[in-house]
Amino acid sequence: MRILLIGAGGVGDAIVKIAANRNFFEKIVVADYDLNRAQKSVDWVKTNHKSEVAQLFEATQIDASKPENVAAKITEYAITHVMNAVEPKFVQSVFQGAIDAKANYMDMAMSLSHAHKTDPFNQPGEKLGDWQYDKAKEFEAIGKLALIGTGAEPGISNIFARYAADHLFSEVDEISIIDGGNLVVTNDAGEEIFAPSFSIWTVIEECLNPPLIWEKDKGWYTTEPFSEPGFFEFPGGIGPVECVNVEHEEVNMLPRTMDAKKVTFKYGLGEEFIGILKTLHNLGLDGISPVAVRTQDGKAMVAPRDLVAAVLPDPASLADRMTGKTCAGTLVTGKGLAGEDKASYLYHVADTEWTNANYQSQAVVWQTAMVPVIALELLATGVWDGQGVMGPEEFDAKPFLDLLAGDYGQHWGIDDRDPKNPALIR
Repeated sequence: MRILLIGAGGVGDAIVKIAANRNFFEKIVVADYDLNRAQKSVDWVKTNHKSEVAQLFEATQIDASKPENVAAKITEYAITHVMNAVEPKFVQSVFQGAIDAKANYMDMAMSLSHAHKTDPFNQPGEKLGDWQYDKAKEFEAIGKLALIGTGAEPGISNIFARYAADHLFSEVDEISIIDGGNLVVTNDAGEEIFAPSFSIWTVIEECLNPPLIWEKDKGWYTTEPFSEPGFFEFPGGIGPVECVNVEHEEVNMLPRTMDAKKVTFKYGLGEEFIGILKTLHNLGLDGISPVAVRTQDGKAMVAPRDLVAAVLPDPASLADRMTGKTCAGTLVTGKGLAGEDKASYLYHVADTEWTNANYQSQAVVWQTAMVPVIALELLATGVWDGQGVMGPEEFDAKPFLDLLAGDYGQHWGIDDRDPKNPALIR
């Protein structure tokens, strides 16, 4: 397996660091628009691993906004698998580049959605990932696999859903992906600051778009941002966090191949975080269309969302400033194997203290990076195999979770909840 990793930001950097402990690949080429950033990840491997490991990694520069640039790198390095770790706005160009060069493809975030033009809070327009699913026949035609939505969420959340359906439940009523944490970021003075643990570009896209919900009798529909607030008790010492409906890929992915009556996604944002996002929206600072900004030299065209991203700390730089844990998990309700009412929350918790000490990465990006590395290993060893456009929920979940808990040393858990009140730990 020869991997082209596109994007050496927080998640891409963590992918390099995690993969350096494994031996399932022949080569990883780390590509970024900023060559220095890609080289920094490669240099970390040189500093922390033996030379025979370091020689498996190489840095290169790429402009991932054009499919022909991606295809050229695939050809230059004889790449078999493209790992997309850049922002979702580049998904289409990287995805198309993989098709054009006849390479396998993987990502963690999927192609962008577009709200319904006249009724955005009731009807979906183009959903997250629709563009990619529409390309399934193209990947089938070249005999390659596009494994999409394979990060923490979507990703391990989908895998938990599949495991629950296969091993814990005889009938599934609802699959609800529920993410939350108790992460705190401080400045040099020790004061808590607003600093999203993930790309603000992605955070704005997810949280301000109309949330997507799926029901068996209604299909896909949308609702207002931050709707249906409620507290959920997270494991691992995190405790209760208020969660709200948020747009996310799983709601488009899981109903395609899994039998459930309802699929939702909820995110623990907190009142202050929601307030800041609403303010950005009210001021137009969530916009992606460039506007003219006066400068000393005249005018510059700047997208408001890019400006917000520029003034906030880089998520990759937060490891030393962040404390706390993050939890990725899936709540499944329905009938157990004996026909009893059942509710189970399957989860993985990452602690920034541990991820920083071992990988110099903060918990959110490290947890996201761990999942595609395991998935790539399963593909390299032939445990997972397929063609076309597929999500991780379409593969056997047990080998992934066995490898996660075994060789990767990561605990994952199952909390049996009260079916009448599954938000609370028994």
